[in-house]
Amino acid sequence: MVTESLRTLPSVDELLDQAHRLRADADLMDGYARRLLATASELSACSAAPEWSRPTLEQQAAACGTAAKQLRTAAEALLAHSRA
Repeated sequence: MVTESLRTLPSVDELLDQAHRLRADADLMDGYARRLLATASELSACSAAPEWSRPTLEQQAAACGTAAKQLRTAAEALLAHSRA
């Protein structure tokens, strides 16, 4: 016998909390990007640093920036849904 469970929708407060967490995560990702870029900058002055290190750190920083934008977009979508 198959039973079907009813899926409940999150409350407005739960959506707002999740949007807040997504924004906080986006802020963290922006911070990581800044730290990666700072490290890349410091390594450029270090002759012992491998050639690949700076471009790799810059790519990782760009990925963090992209993730931050996506998290903020998701937060905005949740906020829009909570207002509907």
